[in-house]
Amino acid sequence: MQKRDTLSIRSFQHLVAIANPTSSSPCPAFTPRRRFIMSHKTQEPVITCVTDLPTSEAKWVALKKIEFVDQVGKSRVWEVATRKTRAASAGIDAVAMGNILLHPSRPPSTVIVIQYRPPLDAYTVEWPAGLVDAGETAEEAAVREFKEEVGYDCKVVSVSPVVAADPGMSSANMKLVMVEAQLGEEDGELPEQRLEDGEHIQRVVVPLSEFYDRLIEYSEKERFVIAAKLFHFAAGMQFAKTEKYGIYPN
Repeated sequence: MQKRDTLSIRSFQHLVAIANPTSSSPCPAFTPRRRFIMSHKTQEPVITCVTDLPTSEAKWVALKKIEFVDQVGKSRVWEVATRKTRAASAGIDAVAMGNILLHPSRPPSTVIVIQYRPPLDAYTVEWPAGLVDAGETAEEAAVREFKEEVGYDCKVVSVSPVVAADPGMSSANMKLVMVEAQLGEEDGELPEQRLEDGEHIQRVVVPLSEFYDRLIEYSEKERFVIAAKLFHFAAGMQFAKTEKYGIYPN
């Protein structure tokens, strides 16, 4: 708990400092680029400016005010963040790929990804994930994103119902798509990724038997945060192994 509090305080202090610069100049202009290109890390990411963003200028997210009447007839107001990118044909924002790597001579493993997330000013440990494109199903998006971020072809094993990502703050939703990648004896190094410009995603293969313990190790690292969805899954596996209530007979 002390480490997480330290991370939160450090990030907050950093954001406050850059959100209130001594100079009256606005943030430097930035022109986004969209290219498929491999780039290599040359430094640690640094937040240089934080400003308020009008919804009219936002490309990905909008802030809405919801007025509603609650269960006892009282009028209330709720603030909510919504994605602007949800494809009507899909009905969901995103997919996450819970994944199992099956190798002929190695124990079953999973690939986790590590990437810098500016809202946290930290590296998050996650399962591969991505937005669903117009015209795609959740299954198709999962196979495509897994190939792009991890490099392996995969097959879909199961698909969850639509689940909420952060229901107290956002209308964002998603599906968890479990996939399998069948590897050959010759598959040693991870294959090439197909990342967009600006994506820097590190892949780590973790044996399923070490899944929970490895996440705990990452949580103790400076500037690392475990994604909730990933930890919940690993904690469920750990609970099934260690529970003492007779739910899962030996």
